[in-house]
Amino acid sequence: MALYAIGDLHLCLGAPKPMDIFGGAWVGYMDKLKEGLSVITEADTTVLCGDLSWALSLEESKADFAFINEIPGRKIILKGNHDYWWSTAAKFNKFCSENGFENMHLLNNNCFEYEDMAICGTRGWFFEEERSGEHDEKVFKRELLRLEASLKAAGEKRKIVFLHYPPRYKGYTCQEILDLLTKYEVRQCYYGHLHGPSHKLAMEGLWDGVDFKLAAADYVDFKPVTVVK
Repeated sequence: MALYAIGDLHLCLGAPKPMDIFGGAWVGYMDKLKEGLSVITEADTTVLCGDLSWALSLEESKADFAFINEIPGRKIILKGNHDYWWSTAAKFNKFCSENGFENMHLLNNNCFEYEDMAICGTRGWFFEEERSGEHDEKVFKRELLRLEASLKAAGEKRKIVFLHYPPRYKGYTCQEILDLLTKYEVRQCYYGHLHGPSHKLAMEGLWDGVDFKLAAADYVDFKPVTVVK
């Protein structure tokens, strides 16, 4: 019963925006994803770290979630900056029920148990979207509240945090999120978002007591990262 993480699938079965146009690792990425995800079994849990579908609505995302539904086991989903299909948990659960999609759960103001641990997280924030206005400041504060709500929900369990945006990046840190990781004694943090040339700017490994890992699909060769085996 393993715990995996992977982000940035960028599926486009319902919205024609294939990532192949970017060349490099993205050429043939759908086939690479099918092969890479084939290691997952029904007993496993996979955290999908945002940017799953280019669809603009749940209805448009149906084919993409049919693809995700084929991933065995429990799928825990968090929001990325391109997940415009994202809606309320109630609407998502109804969408899954109506389409026969099973074992998919949104990570949003909550947490999920995995053995004696807790899966926590939210989208996060990134320097590309500087808090330059009142709206941005509100969105950022909301993300902090969501992350803390998730961490609080975990109680005394060991907490593993999953984000879409990296909280630490060469030349940048989101100190408020890092402070929450410290406050709640988080020791592992997985994130996505960074692609192509940005890979070299990712900060991985142990920083201030937290082990950070980039799980963007093109960075991990379209294979899920093993969090716990």
